[in-house]
Amino acid sequence: MKPGSLFCLCFLLLVSGRSPAQTETQRPYWFTLERGKFYFRQGAYGDALIAFEDARNQRRDQFMRMRRDMITLLSAPEVRRLGDSLDLVEKYIAEERQLSAARALEELYYRVPRESLGGSALRIPDELERFKDYPEAEYWIGETYRVEGELGIALKQYQRTYELRDLLEAPGFVIPLLYRIADVHRLRQEYNEMENRLLEILEGDSLWSGGSGSFARAAMTRTLENDGINRFLTLYRYNKAEVLAAHRLLGFYYYASGRHGRAAEHLLFAFLIQNTILIEEITRNQFDYSFSTLDDLIARVRSRPALSGYPEDMEYYKTMYYLGTAFYGDGKLGPARNFWNFLNQHSESGEWHGRAAAQLARPAVERVLEMP
Repeated sequence: MKPGSLFCLCFLLLVSGRSPAQTETQRPYWFTLERGKFYFRQGAYGDALIAFEDARNQRRDQFMRMRRDMITLLSAPEVRRLGDSLDLVEKYIAEERQLSAARALEELYYRVPRESLGGSALRIPDELERFKDYPEAEYWIGETYRVEGELGIALKQYQRTYELRDLLEAPGFVIPLLYRIADVHRLRQEYNEMENRLLEILEGDSLWSGGSGSFARAAMTRTLENDGINRFLTLYRYNKAEVLAAHRLLGFYYYASGRHGRAAEHLLFAFLIQNTILIEEITRNQFDYSFSTLDDLIARVRSRPALSGYPEDMEYYKTMYYLGTAFYGDGKLGPARNFWNFLNQHSESGEWHGRAAAQLARPAVERVLEMP
């Protein structure tokens, strides 16, 4: 029988297949968190905050109690004689029906591989203590303060969540969390901090931050400048949707602060990702579709109800306008006019249609009083 198998078999017999949460006399911390989310969605923010704080406290109490139980067990003379052998300690727990210790181990093994302990029983208390914090509860506490207008407190909660990111049940939540932190900094007009968080998101964008990133950006820009928008979108695709907002927001920010070259780089990536998403969505429903022109693509988008709201939701035309205007501010009139001409020919672009027409008549670097 493999190491640990005896413990697992005996534990299953002891608890009859129940999870640790089901053996608690009170509802588990994750249930309390979900109850808080229910209150939050109903707009009962006071009740939600109480539930989120209760969930945080429940989890801390549970793991610290399990830690104390394991320390008590490991301190027993008969267990100390077993040395630091995880196999022997597990066998003792099973044979002596040490239910509290068994539940603590089951909870720990749910979160870390048994092999990560290196066969050491003495590492168990420290590992249990490591999981006492509840980043999801910290985040939702922050959400509650945010909707109540307490941005300073909300920001501290989000930052606390980020510090605990290794404990998140869904590691992919780090990106939405960084967006939330960046947005609070934007609302507080802390633009340098906003910039730093958005750049942190882009650290995971291999095409942007990788060693070949600058070469790729230069090649894309040359294609757009020399061969136009349609050739650019024929040659290049990039579907990393999770970094779209970071590129777009950084582009707007750099434009507003007069750094037109950097703005154009980020908005170019945002524009490419937006169109890649649209092309892939159309291809998903029309397998023989291939991109020909941007005019044709937009006509297809307008004809599909599922995609018709995308340009507004993703600030598609706004991205195009500022990309063109950033190129102009960087001394590149050719690509700027290409974008303005497209917007001028498409009245559905709304505000950006009129602004593009004005730029074609009298090109200028707009005076921006605040971040767009």
